[in-house]
Amino acid sequence: MLRLHELAEIWRVSERVLVLTGAGLSTASGIPDFRSPGGRWERFQPTTIQDFMREEASREEYWRYKGETWELISKAEPNAAHLALRDLADAGRVELLVTQNVDGLHERSGFPPDRLVQIHGTDAHVVCMNCDARESREFAQRIWEGGIAVPRCDCGGAWKPATVSFGQNLVEKDLSRSFVMAEHTDLFVAVGTSLVVGPINQLFDTAAAAGAKTAILTASETPYDQQTDFKLTDRVEETLPKLRNSILAD
Repeated sequence: MLRLHELAEIWRVSERVLVLTGAGLSTASGIPDFRSPGGRWERFQPTTIQDFMREEASREEYWRYKGETWELISKAEPNAAHLALRDLADAGRVELLVTQNVDGLHERSGFPPDRLVQIHGTDAHVVCMNCDARESREFAQRIWEGGIAVPRCDCGGAWKPATVSFGQNLVEKDLSRSFVMAEHTDLFVAVGTSLVVGPINQLFDTAAAAGAKTAILTASETPYDQQTDFKLTDRVEETLPKLRNSILAD
């Protein structure tokens, strides 16, 4: 508890705070993470963008995975951790939030969209891999649920959820914005992330090299546990509301 209050005090006086969130933030909303036992990769192997573009069988497998998980994601609700981050942003205590999650729970929590970077894209929309048209996910999902193994755009191209697949480049402007912020932040907070996925895990190194205080809020081990100023392992849906209450206390 003492360490939590120390972090809250640093957060309170920091002018620029950068937050990075990962799958561990959404497990309390009923969305399993990727790497932990029981995670999504025990049932599905990721499809690379190269395989998706090359093979109809890979597109069908990808849509089986995405089609089945959408019902879970679409019904999930933001949990106390999402709401605490929203409240901190509303109070001007989070300048930028970079999320590795594609579940859309930050948006549904009411987090300010102009301070949110979805570095791995979003499941809430689909994009045509031929003409770049975009549609709501519900639009393509209805096609898939109607028995079409790979939903297609009117142009004939395959719809794909607007997430960044393995082998697909991140959006350069989002990546640049995230790292520029890391170079100028006073406090970097990683929440619910194992910090093993590059290049976004390098936000920690960038922030620390620039002199920022760092905090990791996750139960799992990370490569940066020995370097960080704070490591809190309690459930994030409990830790973040406590931090919010302390930071925003009169």
